[in-house]
Amino acid sequence: MTPRMRYSITFPGIKVLKLFKLLHRTRQEVFKNDTRALEAARQKINEEFRNNQDETSEEKINELLKIASDVEVILRTSVIQAVHTDSDKILLIPRKDLLQDNTPYFDQPTKKHES
Repeated sequence: MTPRMRYSITFPGIKVLKLFKLLHRTRQEVFKNDTRALEAARQKINEEFRNNQDETSEEKINELLKIASDVEVILRTSVIQAVHTDSDKILLIPRKDLLQDNTPYFDQPTKKHES
């Protein structure tokens, strides 16, 4: 029987792992059914985290965490899938969380009725 090894993950390490997992979940949702984009995003996320895995400076780690967090927000809120349906047509496929109620635009403000 081999003894079990316990790994101690530091507080920044926990934040890094959570953000790593969040980016992958976001990638799976944003690029759903697009195997090429899913794979490219997976490789890029893994590459960036691997390239910085030996970083020890807390300031640099926090800076990298902020960048990764910003990337996750941009992916989740700004990326929309599109499919070429014809040589000159594209079908947009918005996710439900991107759809918002449409607020009509008025050139002139409406007048309040005084009672």
